[in-house]
Amino acid sequence: MKILFIDTTHPILQKLLEKENHVCVDGSSFSRDEILFHLKQSAFDGLVIRSRIEIDKEILDAAGKLKFIARAGAGMESIDVNEANNKGISCLNSPEGSRDAVGEHALGMLLSLLNRLCKADREVREGNWFREGNRGTELNCKTIGIIGYGNMGSSFAKKLSGFDCSVLAYDKYLKNFSGPFANEVSMEEIYNQADILSLHVPLTAETTFMVNDAFINRFKKNIYIINTARGKCLKIDDLVKNLKSGKVRGACLDVNEYEDSSFEKSSSSNLQSSIESSWNYLIHSDNVILSPHIAGWTFESHEKISRVLFDKIVSIVR
Repeated sequence: MKILFIDTTHPILQKLLEKENHVCVDGSSFSRDEILFHLKQSAFDGLVIRSRIEIDKEILDAAGKLKFIARAGAGMESIDVNEANNKGISCLNSPEGSRDAVGEHALGMLLSLLNRLCKADREVREGNWFREGNRGTELNCKTIGIIGYGNMGSSFAKKLSGFDCSVLAYDKYLKNFSGPFANEVSMEEIYNQADILSLHVPLTAETTFMVNDAFINRFKKNIYIINTARGKCLKIDDLVKNLKSGKVRGACLDVNEYEDSSFEKSSSSNLQSSIESSWNYLIHSDNVILSPHIAGWTFESHEKISRVLFDKIVSIVR
């Protein structure tokens, strides 16, 4: 096969594909117009992408002989999957490669927040020794509600298994998945019981701004929120409103709604419009931990994602 890489990936993917006698073309520096030109000029069988370029109908129409699109990552929102399916193009992703990284990152952020580690570290470096002001909260005996029990949600549940906490999980599209790490429950039970909410859902029309003011206030308790999924699953203005009221006790955000679609930076125009209000509040809050969409961005996951994609690519052509 002839495969166009329009984003960078771990080099092991190209190495493994070439070992199977496939031809790999580096288009990671191509503009959208250049990608369209090369797709029209050459009969590519596959595309390897991350999130730099939206794979829409125009690109799919230009790639007349495409057999597959392989995304080095979990979410598929940058691909018009319905149009690809209509054209008989297989859409592949690789959440298995980053699930351990995401589970560990979510746990790390939560423990740092509960134990006030970021605040305490900053104060000690400034010469301040505030013990009472940094008294922590134990994860032990808390109830964690997980929404979405695929690769990421189930990995987080497994990482929590040594903390003597109760893990409840809801997934609209999975059934009968209760096991040693989580109990399958209704969304109503999560509203009633959860101390901590963790999001592990893809970004779709259904989940866009799913976590808003009305959603948050359905919880019986004051809660902590973890978002390692997609930024636009959670409305920042509504989160800040509930942080100020105390309904949300704290938040761990690896993603935020102001991210650029490539995930490589935050959108400066969107940030500028909110810098005096919600975003400004988040970056100055000791009850919020932020990271730049790196939950699945480990050295190990970088390679594992490519190995997962390789296995999926060769499985459709062998």
